[in-house]
Amino acid sequence: MQQARAGEFDEFVTARWSALLHLARLLTGGDRHRAEDLVQESLVKLWFVWPKVAQEAPEAYVRKVMARASARSARRRWWGERPVEQVPETPAVGDVSATVVERSRLEAALARLPSRQRAVVVLRYYQDLSERQVAEALGCPVGTARSHAARGVARLRQLLADANEPVG
Repeated sequence: MQQARAGEFDEFVTARWSALLHLARLLTGGDRHRAEDLVQESLVKLWFVWPKVAQEAPEAYVRKVMARASARSARRRWWGERPVEQVPETPAVGDVSATVVERSRLEAALARLPSRQRAVVVLRYYQDLSERQVAEALGCPVGTARSHAARGVARLRQLLADANEPVG
């Protein structure tokens, strides 16, 4: 029985790891290391309730855990350094596609949103969840999720528009 449980869990993790990691990157503002930690912590919590949620909606459960954990960790103050794989440099003109540049701009703008707004925007528009599902995942009323989404999208538009204005 325990082996069958472990096998099903392993299959789920193998099938959904990439999507969960991408969601976590968006929730953590693009920090790959924090995203990996977030996914791993969420999957540990899923393991303990796997028999209860395996047949229902394990991915919804993990999304809920990730969104709440991300919002919780963003509220904690931390004054230490954040390691990065490479020192950020100005990209060379013409060596990257417009799609990658646009995606990077969007991820940078997402990272500047407050954690709760970022979580709502990512769950609502990237994960394509309904307002009700977003509210359930974050443990808040639907109206609160709706207002966070509206404010988050408005702020994203402002940040992206500001980034397009020429300097000087």
